[in-house]
Amino acid sequence: MKFGIVVFPGSNCDHDCYHAARHVFNQEAEYVWHKETSLKGFDCIILPGGFSYGDYLRTGAIARFSPIMNEVVSYAKKGGLVMGICNGFQILAEAGLLPGVLMRNKSLKFICKNIHLRVENNRTLFTKAYQKNQALTIPIAHADGNYFADADTIKKLEDNDRIVFRYSTADGKITDDVNPNGSVNNIAGIINESGNVFGTMPHPERVVESILGGEDGRGVFDSITN
Repeated sequence: MKFGIVVFPGSNCDHDCYHAARHVFNQEAEYVWHKETSLKGFDCIILPGGFSYGDYLRTGAIARFSPIMNEVVSYAKKGGLVMGICNGFQILAEAGLLPGVLMRNKSLKFICKNIHLRVENNRTLFTKAYQKNQALTIPIAHADGNYFADADTIKKLEDNDRIVFRYSTADGKITDDVNPNGSVNNIAGIINESGNVFGTMPHPERVVESILGGEDGRGVFDSITN
């Protein structure tokens, strides 16, 4: 499998994604500069975390208009696998590939820490290596991770099993107390209607090696590559 990792001005997790794909999972991987206009030959595109264009105007709002995003939209509409992590999730939402928006955290502060997630849907191309309701420990690092959508959109996500991850306790309970940013219904990750575009605020690429503190993110890459 060949991964394409899009690099925007301000991306800072592109090397983490490359390392996970190339060195941990032994897959082909290449960086794709935001001014490129082709995604030919790639099997999965990753929009990494960071602060594309300095998060000016609104997170992901400027990156959405980078030349490469026309190709990402086209690639996704043809069924190509696309994963957006943190800022990448924000960009996918701005581009209309995923519903809703990512707003400022309820605390109005940047949050960087390990949190717990519950796997809500393990039948996706990005989560099939996990067990349903499995509890994971994965880091977050964001100021704008507060997922919001209107009531009709949330109902569609819930009814169609498109919520992939929720913030939870260490044993998988969903409570308001463990919601780090105010996201509606503790939503931490969602998938599009076709099942080929995935957005997650937590960073699975940061926990794929025990030497770096954990391996709970491996399931995402195992799912994509198997």
